Amino acid sequence: MTIEDLLAGRSVVVVAAHPDDESGSAGGLLQRLRDPVIVHATDGSPRNLGDARAAGYERREDYMLARRQELLNALEIAGIGAERTRALDFVDQESSFHMREAAERIAAILKDIRPGAVLTHPYEGGHPDHDAAALAVHLACASLPSPPEIFEFTSYHAARPEEAAIELGLFLPGQDPGEVVVLPAGRRETKRRMLDCFVTQKRMLEQFPVDEERYRPAPAYDFTEAPHPGRLFYENFDWGITGGEWRRLAGEALRSAGIKATL
Repeated sequence: MTIEDLLAGRSVVVVAAHPDDESGSAGGLLQRLRDPVIVHATDGSPRNLGDARAAGYERREDYMLARRQELLNALEIAGIGAERTRALDFVDQESSFHMREAAERIAAILKDIRPGAVLTHPYEGGHPDHDAAALAVHLACASLPSPPEIFEFTSYHAARPEEAAIELGLFLPGQDPGEVVVLPAGRRETKRRMLDCFVTQKRMLEQFPVDEERYRPAPAYDFTEAPHPGRLFYENFDWGITGGEWRRLAGEALRSAGIKATL
């Protein structure tokens, strides 16, 4: 059985960092899932108004609401209603400062829904919120007596350390490359329509592939170690945190939960 078929046959909670990550990385799969619950760690609107103003908004709150509506429009195309969404509402670029709380709130959702699987980001240094979502999911599952199995979709990471070049649609080299899902024409077109809903994220999402997706079982991670040598992708930008600071916060979250570094 393929991973796609396995997930399509289970109840699934999708945990994404931002409203659009679920569509860019797993828009094709979402069309097959049975009543998935989509959890977003952040509201998609940083305190720094650069992204908001680039999208035509002067207030963080207005940008947040626009991104929320884009999400709901995209999910509606995939047949997923607003009632299937949950929002932790951490400020975009700040979920790394709330990883223990995020884990506790995700654990509560998992206890309530009892899914057969969780689908989330890999730990790869692409965005601090992506990595925080990965840690929170692993920590949440570690706190449960009968946790669901964790699977991953691809996000993005540094194509070449020490450069700002981006790699999308692939897991980090040297790791399990994941299972490739080639989307048939119908689901490919539906995913394209979903991505078109995210007008504020057009420049980023137009780089995501719509013809195929990749999935894999989540590996064990030591979140106190860098995901790869060299500069992390997000360290090329002013996104509020460095890799060293992120790993320090990860260690604090793990120790406070009484969990060893490897999850």
